[in-house]
Amino acid sequence: MKLQLATLAIMTSLLAPLSQAQHVHGDSGIQIHQATARATVPGQTSGGAYLTLENHGKINDALLSAQSAAAKSMEIHTMSMEGNVMRMREVARIDIAAGQKVAMEPGKGYHLMLMGLKAPLKAGDKVPVTLTFEKAGKVETTLEVKDSQTANQKQGGHQH
Repeated sequence: MKLQLATLAIMTSLLAPLSQAQHVHGDSGIQIHQATARATVPGQTSGGAYLTLENHGKINDALLSAQSAAAKSMEIHTMSMEGNVMRMREVARIDIAAGQKVAMEPGKGYHLMLMGLKAPLKAGDKVPVTLTFEKAGKVETTLEVKDSQTANQKQGGHQH
C-alpha cells in the first residue's frame, strides 16, 4: 500500500505541470501559453493583452486577428521607442515561422489591444478570446487577468 501511494505521489508530481501547459491546436502545431491581460479601472475603454505563440508545425503561419466578447474589437499592435517617445501602431499580422515563437510582452514589440471594453477587466477574471491564424484558422484561448502592478513587476513596467 505504501509503495502504491508513493508511486501515485510521484506520478502526480510529474504530470501536474502538463495540466497547466496549453495544448497544441490541431494539426497546425500552434501552441498558445502565458495568455494574460492587465486589469483595468472603471471608465478605461481599452486594455492590453500578452501571450506567447509557438509554431511547432512544419509550415509558417501568421496571426491575422483576434476577437473577444469582452470588447467591441481587438487589434494587433506593435510598440517601439523613437527617442524618448513610445509609438504604438496597428499591424495586419504577426508572422510565426515554423519552429519559432513570438512572445508578446509589455514594453517589447507586439501586444493585443482590447478596444471598447464592455466592462472593466478585474484581476482573476478569465477572458475568452478567438485568435485567427492564416493556416491554423480559429483558435480559442483564455486570457487570465492580472493585477497591473503584479504584471509590471513580472514583465517589465510598460503601461498603456
